[in-house]
Amino acid sequence: MCAAGRRWGRRQRVLLWAALLAAWEAAWGQLRYSVPEEIPKGSFVGDVAKDLGLQLPALRENGLRILDKGRTQYFSLHGKTGHLVTAEKIDREQLCRVVEKCVLRCELIVEGQMQVYGIEVEIMDINDNVPSFRQAEMELRLSEMTAPGSRFSLPEAHDPDLARNSLLSYELSGDEHFSLAMQAGPGGDQRPELVLAKALDREEVAFHELVLRARDGGDPARTGTARIHVTVLDANDNAPVFSQEEYTVRVPEDVPFDTILVTVTATDADEGLNGHVKYSFHKISDRASELFHLDSETGEITIKDDLDFEEISLHELGVQARDGGELSDKTKVVITVTDVNDNAPDLTVSSTLSEISEEAPPGTVVALLHVHDRDSGGNGEVRCLLDGGLPFRLEKSYEDYYRVVTARELDREQVSAYNVTVRAMDGGSPPLQSSAVLALRVLDVNDNAPVFTRESYTARLAENNAAGALVLTVRATDADWGQNARVRYRLSEGRVRGLPLSSYVSVQAETGALYALRSFDYEEVREVELWVRAEDGGSPALSSNVSVRLLIVDENDNAPQVLYPPPPPPAGTGWAGVELAPRSSEPGALVAKVVAVDADAGQNAWLSYELAKATEPGLFRLGLHSGEVRTARFPLARDAARHSLVVLVKDHGRPALSATATLTVLLADSVAELLDELGSAADAGAPGEPAESLTRWLVLAVAAVSCLFLAFLILLLALRLRRWRRSQLLADTSGALRGVPATHFVGIDGVRAFLHSYSHEVSLTADSRKSQLRFSGGSCCDTLPARPAPDEPPPLLGEEDPARASPVNPAAPSQAQPNTDWRFSQTQRPGTSGSQNGEEAGAWPNNQFDTEMLQAMILASANEAADGNSTLGGGNGTMGLSARYGPQFTLQHVPDYRQNVYIPGSNATLTNAAGKRDAKNAAPAGGNKKKSGKKEKK
Repeated sequence: MCAAGRRWGRRQRVLLWAALLAAWEAAWGQLRYSVPEEIPKGSFVGDVAKDLGLQLPALRENGLRILDKGRTQYFSLHGKTGHLVTAEKIDREQLCRVVEKCVLRCELIVEGQMQVYGIEVEIMDINDNVPSFRQAEMELRLSEMTAPGSRFSLPEAHDPDLARNSLLSYELSGDEHFSLAMQAGPGGDQRPELVLAKALDREEVAFHELVLRARDGGDPARTGTARIHVTVLDANDNAPVFSQEEYTVRVPEDVPFDTILVTVTATDADEGLNGHVKYSFHKISDRASELFHLDSETGEITIKDDLDFEEISLHELGVQARDGGELSDKTKVVITVTDVNDNAPDLTVSSTLSEISEEAPPGTVVALLHVHDRDSGGNGEVRCLLDGGLPFRLEKSYEDYYRVVTARELDREQVSAYNVTVRAMDGGSPPLQSSAVLALRVLDVNDNAPVFTRESYTARLAENNAAGALVLTVRATDADWGQNARVRYRLSEGRVRGLPLSSYVSVQAETGALYALRSFDYEEVREVELWVRAEDGGSPALSSNVSVRLLIVDENDNAPQVLYPPPPPPAGTGWAGVELAPRSSEPGALVAKVVAVDADAGQNAWLSYELAKATEPGLFRLGLHSGEVRTARFPLARDAARHSLVVLVKDHGRPALSATATLTVLLADSVAELLDELGSAADAGAPGEPAESLTRWLVLAVAAVSCLFLAFLILLLALRLRRWRRSQLLADTSGALRGVPATHFVGIDGVRAFLHSYSHEVSLTADSRKSQLRFSGGSCCDTLPARPAPDEPPPLLGEEDPARASPVNPAAPSQAQPNTDWRFSQTQRPGTSGSQNGEEAGAWPNNQFDTEMLQAMILASANEAADGNSTLGGGNGTMGLSARYGPQFTLQHVPDYRQNVYIPGSNATLTNAAGKRDAKNAAPAGGNKKKSGKKEKK
């Protein structure tokens, strides 16, 4: 009972150690199985999945497979069960000719884990081979004198099986003259020998037939036979003798053909035929018979095929020497093959990636490689290396397996694909090497935003363009690839003049072409600033912006507009205005001024004035750029009192546009002459009207002048209350006149025009001898605000100008009154083109009250003239006392027009000096000076 317990304890310990050994081998990546040879294809070898601890779902996901190394695969893996099965019928004797323990090796890879496991399968021998003799039949010649008990070597049988399945015993059948004996060889093997048991008698039996049987130890046992023909001859009493019992030779595996490896020699003391020795192989493997050749006469062993150390490194040959009397001797030849570095390393790519993302972290496995060299020693030591300069490195994984991993981050924009060359080099001299190329494509990640080819874009577009005109094309490039590099364009939100930016321009999403959706007007919009966004197709998308500045180029599409004189009324309704000039005027005296503006800018708004037609061509001259009508000489007595001047106003555009204005100038030195001219003009204008109407109109004119001051007070209050309305009306007009105060405009046939008015104090005095018309200097109206400083940026389009936002701007500083002793120089006098006649001079108004009063008078007279019932300048036979003189105003710039005040018929220059003003104004008048309309009324 105790003995049984001890035996059971030993069995448990043995099983426990076996289980621990299997677990240790599986943990270290090595599995071992054993199967018998000659089993059918598909036979079960082992449960790999269970031994490796892999579940079936994980087995399918991880991709378990056997590595293919280019050799015959004897095993395969069942994908559904994870079992290792045979792929071919295995013959142990064919695979392992000279190796007792036949072990086949293969490698198993788990691709999802990049892990390799080694598998060893031992092929167990079965009794599948019959003992066979190299010679199925042999002849033996014996002398009848051979003594009983003589021994003769018999052919040995060969069985490639192992152990019990190999050769076990011999049997001899035939007649009573022979028996079988076993002789132990040098290596302990049993050699059969034929023993002569009974003396031969050639005369009795000349031939003997024997059968030699070889039996193995298998179950069931297998046998092989050889027939022996014995011929009885005369006596031969000396057998050949080899010089050595065993011959040993070492030869490199690259030895050339027909090289003599060794020469065996045997001598025979007999003479004649009995002493002639011949050599032959009596024991040799099939492979050795293919490699070596034995000369039967000389005993030379030569090479007849390539030796391969990696296939068989040791060959044992049995050589027999036989004389003519059939006596023989045997010897053993051992040939050792030495290794030569004749095999390059075998580099196999077990698993590899064809694509990798550029955002893959360092250390990402790219490929799994296996290296092997069939040579031995230093010739079989292999080292692997990569070409330099690539972002990859080698790591050893398991035994002869290496992994190629990334050494740093990849950038597809710098290198989009890699051809990684892996080299394997052995330690031979000279070394042999092999290489493999890994083609790896880098996948793109959206890590680059679009980049415009310019930092900003500027384009010029002529006004009045066609809707849909191409403005410019923006272009952005993206360093990424595919969808990540597909750039689309769109406009950023914005507004122009209160309207969405998208109603003015559009951008083509694919090409970046910018189109104008409407026709632009330079006088409304001069510049458009916008932002174009370029966005790629990545996820998330990346974008960048660029500034586009669109400059509207002016065209000459606006003709000059004459602000003064106003257009003539319909025929028979009165005069448009009469300019007065004394007959005593000196050459260069200011008579009138034509005021015109042009809504264009630049060259297209630069105006010039020409005198197209005059009643007396040499009497008046016209300023080319100022529009001022001055006397060219002293008026003569023969000159007509009434003159008509036609002025042509042209701009400098291409083609040039023009307008005309008609001035009527009356030459008179006294009121009587003036009345006579007016009367004659009235008669000419209305022939059927009685003469009393002229007096009636004169009385009305004097009454209107007398009541002007009282009307001014009322108009002043109305103007202040309605100033906000004029500012809004101004905002509705052309953008070219924005920023000009409403007090500088009068209505002429529905057109708001800018005027810089001149005011003159007029008094009519009765003298016993004659009546005189006296002129005195007055004050000038307010001027336009100064243009912005050059370094001050203009307001952006789409934003409201603060000066136009509200009718009254209390935050804006009021214009200070000029210094009383300030004067314009000859080059600083304002005018249409920045130049004035050198004869012109003037002075600033004394105070704001005078300016506002004169503005009210101008507005009142202009409105009455437009209605056709003015008592001052619009009726028949009346004096045209409307504001007449004003500077030219253009849209190119809005300067602070400060115009001097001129007295018609005089060259005197008025100043603001308080002490000098009265004296200088009174001198040319020749009479008492009345400082204001109010004093005159008193």
